[in-house]
Amino acid sequence: MGLRTWWRRVRGDEDTGPPDDYVVPAPPTEQDVLAALNQINATLAEQNAPPVVVSRVVRVARTIHQTLPRLRELGLGSEEGYAVVATATDYLPEALQGYLRLPREWADTRPIDGQKTALLVLIDQLELLAATMDKILDAANRADAQALVAHGRFLQARFGHQSDGGDLRLEAQ
Repeated sequence: MGLRTWWRRVRGDEDTGPPDDYVVPAPPTEQDVLAALNQINATLAEQNAPPVVVSRVVRVARTIHQTLPRLRELGLGSEEGYAVVATATDYLPEALQGYLRLPREWADTRPIDGQKTALLVLIDQLELLAATMDKILDAANRADAQALVAHGRFLQARFGHQSDGGDLRLEAQ
């Protein structure tokens, strides 16, 4: 414990911040996210997860993998960047572990939420994560798509004619 922390405690001051020796953990890297996805894959194989679960997890993981290189443009500190990292390292593993801890037959046949079984609840969660990751990937790609459209408009304005779909032949003069 640092001197300031000790002194605050001795005086009875409220703790106004982290202790002197507190170290802020580094934010997750792309490698951390990929390692988390690999761990999820290993867990699914070890636990012999049903194909309906595996297929949905693969969809989410594939979208995360496609989005990772684009996060540099969005910024790892952005809301979208946080959502991608949290999905891979927290939301997805937690949803799966909640389901996989249950006995399989019970989880797949007994209603736990209205008429939904644990399997159906998990599928709903995976579908929500997949839709969210799709939206983030679309947002990440939209910036480049907009730049392409803007460049096309610039070329059209600069050269004064519209492209007819790719005829690049030069006319002999």
